[in-house]
Amino acid sequence: QVQLVESGGGLVQAGGSLRLSCAASGRSFSVHAMAWFRQAPGKEREFVSAINWSGGGYYADSVKGRFLISRDSAKSTVYLQMNSLKPEDTGVYYCASDRDQYRRPGTTGSQYDYWGQGTQVTVSS
Repeated sequence: QVQLVESGGGLVQAGGSLRLSCAASGRSFSVHAMAWFRQAPGKEREFVSAINWSGGGYYADSVKGRFLISRDSAKSTVYLQMNSLKPEDTGVYYCASDRDQYRRPGTTGSQYDYWGQGTQVTVSS
């Protein structure tokens, strides 16, 4: 059974930093792209960042230059380092695992078949 468990969310002031973690189990972590999505109250879920099987990162324009995605295959964990946080970064952050192996990660949720439970990030102004 595949499980994704996020952690690291919290309340931070604008300009601050947080690091999210997503621990994966139940599948060959290293061959699947992983992604982070977020959903703010009253808004649709949106793509934030993704990392391919070899470590290449992809970012939404809104977080480019502020967020950094990485993965540790030995720990089956993907990280999202979030710097210079803004109130508009507030939301529930979800990690997701690509249903296929060795594929370029996409920005739509349909590409991902397993999701974590989410972790709340709140950025105060």
